[in-house]
Amino acid sequence: MLSTGLPQGAVPKLERPGPLRERVYEALLELITTRALQPGQHLVESELAGHLGVSRQPVREALQRLNTEGWVDLRPAQGAFVHEPTAQEADQLLTVRTLLEAEAARLAAADASAEKIGALMELCAEGERAVAADDVDRAVALNAAFHAKIMELAGNAVLAELAAQVDRRVRWYYTPVARQRGRQSWIEHRELIAAIADRNEERAANLMRIHTEHTRRSYHERGGA
Repeated sequence: MLSTGLPQGAVPKLERPGPLRERVYEALLELITTRALQPGQHLVESELAGHLGVSRQPVREALQRLNTEGWVDLRPAQGAFVHEPTAQEADQLLTVRTLLEAEAARLAAADASAEKIGALMELCAEGERAVAADDVDRAVALNAAFHAKIMELAGNAVLAELAAQVDRRVRWYYTPVARQRGRQSWIEHRELIAAIADRNEERAANLMRIHTEHTRRSYHERGGA
């Protein structure tokens, strides 16, 4: 265990090329999103710089940007801390997610094809294998990929852009309940695929609303805020 509480192997390698500050920002955001850095955890610039193999300056710049975006809290005379989401923040974010994704499911059902259904089925099968292997990180990533694929199949660029803005935070809220939701989440995904395959727009939208509500409820039941 590293001094900042990061599990061994959790620190991503900084890929080149690209501006260093951007790569450091993405690395820290990924660590926060996956909860390798936990809500409320103290973020020490020098330690993070050491783990990432960079100087303190790009880390400082990344923390300032993350503070602006609400991922990090900068406290006078105390330093930087991973933001701790409130119940209200979770509700607002997950409510917006429901609105966006229910419409995406409806649009996806309106233009379903065998190829598109096949892509969803493949992701679902991979997700089920991840759950069976108790690979939470992979299950979370595949869950995000499944929802992103439905958004892609909706074919609405504006809707996709809005969804992309909340995707990282959805992953942040979903990670703590991924094991709790487990197999049931993927059962709901299969029901959703069936509705899309049947081109039943109303049922697809309704199933997505129910599915995202289950995640919201699970988050609060675990005392997530």
